[in-house]
Amino acid sequence: MPIFLDRHETKDVSPRDLAHFHEKDLEIQDRYGVNYITYWLDTARGAAFCLVDAPDAHSAMCVHREAHGAMANEIIPVQGGDHEFRHIVEADRAE
Repeated sequence: MPIFLDRHETKDVSPRDLAHFHEKDLEIQDRYGVNYITYWLDTARGAAFCLVDAPDAHSAMCVHREAHGAMANEIIPVQGGDHEFRHIVEADRAE
């Protein structure tokens, strides 16, 4: 599956809030065949990012919409290095 990086403009979102959003994504991601891998919060820039393995961008966004409604402002397909990255993710899951 393709890997995407999404960007959210955030205002007044705490690390705890973002962790809660991520947990909600994980609860329903299987309904859409999606795997939210990790996330980052950059409070200085007012942005949050999610790394997601998904069949397409629409499926990734459906998870956010249903889980908590915090929609990404942009979703970018990650190009190149997909094979190496996927190997790292799969090895991490096996542990």
